Amino acid sequence: MFKAFSSVRKLTSVLLLGLALLPGLAIEQELQLDYRINEHIVLVPAGKNHQARLETTVFQPNGPGPFPLIIINHGKDPGHPNLQPRDRFYHMAHAFVARGYAVMVPMRQGFADSTGYYHDHGCDMTANGYTQAQDVYDTLQFAREQSWIDADHIVVAGQSYGGLATIALGTQDLPGVRGLINFAGGLRDDSNGCGWRSSLVSAFAEYGSQSKLPSLWMYGQNDSLFAPELVARMHDAYEQAGGHATLVEYAAFKRDSHGMLASRDGQKVWLDATMKFLDKVGMPTKVVYKVPEPPVPQATNFANIQDVSAVPFLSANGRRAYAEYLTKMTPRAFAVSPSGGWCWAEEGEDPDARALATCSAKSDTPCQLYSVDEAVVFNPDLAEKTAVTASNTPAPHPAAAVDGAGSAAIGSGSAGVAN
Repeated sequence: MFKAFSSVRKLTSVLLLGLALLPGLAIEQELQLDYRINEHIVLVPAGKNHQARLETTVFQPNGPGPFPLIIINHGKDPGHPNLQPRDRFYHMAHAFVARGYAVMVPMRQGFADSTGYYHDHGCDMTANGYTQAQDVYDTLQFAREQSWIDADHIVVAGQSYGGLATIALGTQDLPGVRGLINFAGGLRDDSNGCGWRSSLVSAFAEYGSQSKLPSLWMYGQNDSLFAPELVARMHDAYEQAGGHATLVEYAAFKRDSHGMLASRDGQKVWLDATMKFLDKVGMPTKVVYKVPEPPVPQATNFANIQDVSAVPFLSANGRRAYAEYLTKMTPRAFAVSPSGGWCWAEEGEDPDARALATCSAKSDTPCQLYSVDEAVVFNPDLAEKTAVTASNTPAPHPAAAVDGAGSAAIGSGSAGVAN
């Protein structure tokens, strides 16, 4: 029986061409933490007797605090949970740190580098939500014990499966939590015989009957997992059972609104509605810190971005890949290596860093960014120096092999690689 959990946190498609590619998790972990918003990792005790440890990304302003807190909960990619990269929700975190918040993004049991086991209750969506909510509850308890957290000003948010878990969490007594935010929340199970839509409606009805907190729900018109008709059923079931939820149905977002929260451009959609909700529940909304933006590669005059023939090092297949890359949405990035390797990354967090890391991980010479968004950033002098340095460097240990073409989750957007 085929079982596909399509309720991904961001819709990701990766084209693998060539001989080798490191697993997405290994590549993701090579990306640097962002010191500009004090990004670091903590291990949160969770589960039975607190024997599990949740790999939790933390962002916070400078200083000792205490800071108001937002906990952001992730969804589920296709495949085994422990192969899923660490979630950051970087763009949302950046906006909240600027408003004086600490941000915690816990990877639940069995996901990424968290210990413990992922528990799947099949088509019982109510049970799935409650089980995932327990790890969020443990994170909340841990946070309330920290001196740098304002335990009276907390909000909990979640995307996709994390949104389902967030609303399930709202059935419990949660001191200090002012409200819940559900971004495209739900879980989809396309296995044979699973009526997952009706099961989701029943789950939200159950949560609504036990709801103790106000919530904001945001779903897009072109969400590939949860269509407007299903969203209306879930929301109606929740409110008719006694829950309080403000539903915001926004217009189509790019190709698929399900990945809106991970997009650099998603802030244009979620920010205003979220701030209005937070103001109503007594949470801060004003910008109080100037948080530097990540540095952007400078454009060069090497070539016109549309000139496929100008891209160096590429084979015919590589040039076809670059032509395809030019059809992708921004943010996007394309990286190349002197040995002919290439990688493109589209959407999500840090596409330039993801493209460069993935290309470098599988190429026998270091890679360089060729273009970012609508600009060519390639520096031929730097490429020449890189090639000379690489010729004097021992060959790296070969990466894990991948046979033929396939798909995997890398970062939170789409990518293509070849050698």
